[in-house]
Amino acid sequence: MAIMTLAGRARIAWDGAVTTENETVPETGRTTIGIGQGVALYVCAILGAGVLVLPGQAASLAGPASLLAWGFSALIGLPLAFTFAALASRFPDAGGVATFASRAFGVSAGGIAGWWYFIAGSVGQTIVPLTAGYYVAGALGLDQRWAPLIAAGVLAVAVAANLLGLKLGARVQIGLAVGVALILVSVILIALPQIRAENFASFAPHGAAGAGQAVVVLFFAFAGWEAIAHLSAEFRDVKRTLPAATLLTILIVTALYLGVAFAVVGTDSYGDPALDRISLGAIIERGLGFSAIGAVAVAALVICLGTTNAFVASVSRLGFALGRDGWAPRILTRRNRQDAPAAAVLAVAAIGGGGLAGAAVFAWGTDDIVFVPSVLVLATYLLGTAAAVRLFTGTRRAVALVAVALLLVTVPFAGWHLLLPPAVAVTVALVRRFRRGPGNHRGDLPAHPGDDR
Repeated sequence: MAIMTLAGRARIAWDGAVTTENETVPETGRTTIGIGQGVALYVCAILGAGVLVLPGQAASLAGPASLLAWGFSALIGLPLAFTFAALASRFPDAGGVATFASRAFGVSAGGIAGWWYFIAGSVGQTIVPLTAGYYVAGALGLDQRWAPLIAAGVLAVAVAANLLGLKLGARVQIGLAVGVALILVSVILIALPQIRAENFASFAPHGAAGAGQAVVVLFFAFAGWEAIAHLSAEFRDVKRTLPAATLLTILIVTALYLGVAFAVVGTDSYGDPALDRISLGAIIERGLGFSAIGAVAVAALVICLGTTNAFVASVSRLGFALGRDGWAPRILTRRNRQDAPAAAVLAVAAIGGGGLAGAAVFAWGTDDIVFVPSVLVLATYLLGTAAAVRLFTGTRRAVALVAVALLLVTVPFAGWHLLLPPAVAVTVALVRRFRRGPGNHRGDLPAHPGDDR
């Protein structure tokens, strides 16, 4: 999950217009994004701080078979990306998956999709800061039990920046994604002399179950295929440019992710939680010396801080939209003097901070927490692709069906975490019904005229 997410533009538009933080405005009709910029934005949407910590965790779950998990995750990305690109081309709107779900299944589906992503993104405020904490603690020679304290500092800075109304520009966000890419390329190159064939001998020590669990975890790394939908209306010749940008992005991301996964397995830089969490740093330390891990830690800290800041900004504005549209308490729409959605920012901080408190008290690691956002992203993707099956015919529908089928293959490996999406959906539906009261149907309008399903 990267800087740009389903909430990256933080707009839920039930009526087909682009919704800003304050008002609803019509589409501008601007078409400024070409293939090059589209690829940059799309790669930015996929690459994020999560990949700094997930390769080791996936390898511990599946052993060398984690390479198959990365490959399968990339394979899922093919129909997913093209399905969301097709949806974005046909329904160019800032609401993304929420809009697609609303069109196909009614407004309630869109609200539930928003809540799934709100919770997933908020829990991400535990995982991304913890990633920085692990790398900084490793560079300073500290035990990883100090990581939650370092992470709390990262989260606090991001929350303060958002309360003050400070925002990262698009160039800064792309720069952070480039930073992640450079770290991954460096790891791959530095790992090459360290790779040993014997490290691939016991290929699947935990069987299919381990590889399946790794695929579920990797949804956190690959989340973002839907993000470009928010910008679809701004592409030049969207039906040609967007698919081309999608294909190039898939090739780039797959090469980077498979390369770094191969490096972690081939150098045997995994096997226990402490090593898993800084496996990329361990590879660089072995190749270049102890001083290098300090530089990696600084880079990880900057990237994680930027990612956390962007996460808090985007997810809090999704929370604002949920409150505005009656899907969450109205208190989430409260702003401060800097016109920032302060209540929503604090709500996101509370969820992320709660996870960090659990990490400190109960020794939760990112390997324990990551299943929560990953399963919620999986559910969101299933809803989005199911919407495409209902909305499309012909080839586009067939591609969407392939996406649904591949996603369903991963579902059994989520274990008890599968209870999370339906639990959230039922809770949201009950709370909304209770808040509206009998006979009060305000806000229960169809997503689009004539689309009451």
